Amino acid sequence: MAPFAGLASRRVAHGVAMYLLMCLAYSVVFNGVADGALRARIDDEVALALRQSTNLGPSDYANLRAAITEAKTRQYRLDEPLPSRIFWRTLDVATFHFGRSQSVVSATGDREVLAIVLQALPNTLALFGTEALLVMFLGGLVGIRAASKRNGPLDRAASVLPMVFNGLPTWWVGMIALMLFSYVLPIFPSGGVHANPAPRGWAGAIDYLHHMALPLLTLVSLNLWNPAWLVRNLIGDIWHSDFVRFARAKGLPESRLAFHVAAAIRPALATMILLGLLQSLSGNILVEGIFGWPGLGGLYFAAVQQSDVPVLMGVLSLQTALNLAGLVALDLAYDWLDPRIRFGGSA
Repeated sequence: MAPFAGLASRRVAHGVAMYLLMCLAYSVVFNGVADGALRARIDDEVALALRQSTNLGPSDYANLRAAITEAKTRQYRLDEPLPSRIFWRTLDVATFHFGRSQSVVSATGDREVLAIVLQALPNTLALFGTEALLVMFLGGLVGIRAASKRNGPLDRAASVLPMVFNGLPTWWVGMIALMLFSYVLPIFPSGGVHANPAPRGWAGAIDYLHHMALPLLTLVSLNLWNPAWLVRNLIGDIWHSDFVRFARAKGLPESRLAFHVAAAIRPALATMILLGLLQSLSGNILVEGIFGWPGLGGLYFAAVQQSDVPVLMGVLSLQTALNLAGLVALDLAYDWLDPRIRFGGSA
């Protein structure tokens, strides 16, 4: 356990250092816009405070305005030099203290950035995380089957279909699917995550899955063949190696053979699955827009459109933290996935 503990501590330290470095980069890039947004917020807060103050003379009004402006400037650290402002902004971003949004609000009207981001995150994980798992599972099965029947129909399909489906724009296929299965054949809802009014309990869960079905099926049908092609190429030679021929000669069923062949590429499969899940955290702006799915991609686009820097920083920092955590976990899992890998570089 000692070598693993040492490796784990180093990997976690590297991940934390990279996370802090990325937060620093975000703070530097958005510093000017963030300072401008804070000054605009100060003006709004000063105006609100002055409207609530009555029976003031002109000099008292001016003094109160100056005092409130100075206090708010100190509160938001805008009176400090540039390096200090970037340091404190980096610290706030790294610890998920994003404050309140400038214009974007949650479905419940909340303007706390963390609440807005956490409200969109489950929808993104539900749709794109499920899509990633289904694509990897079904694509893996197709790839294993195609590799076992070299030059068969499925093997040829696994070679050609990735090029066909990669050439199809996701937004175009989504619009066609929406037109066919929501309007011509009204099987699925045309958008959103719930009916209006939203049902509760088990009916609400079924309604949520019903709304998610069409975008999920569209994404799976488009992205299924890439992992199938990768798995087919990874295990193509393994299927026809000596130990597989020997096991087949002993009468081992094809299903057991497929299990053992897939075990030979466990690190590669784990990498594909985890990277697919991490990629799903980004959402998909076009897919979310077409199907009216309120995820992180749409939230990021809305924040860019409205120049809402706190929401931008919240989405970016959360995605960065989750991606780095996943990569560190994958790196540490390799020792169990492949016994040939040893900590410290020794064979």
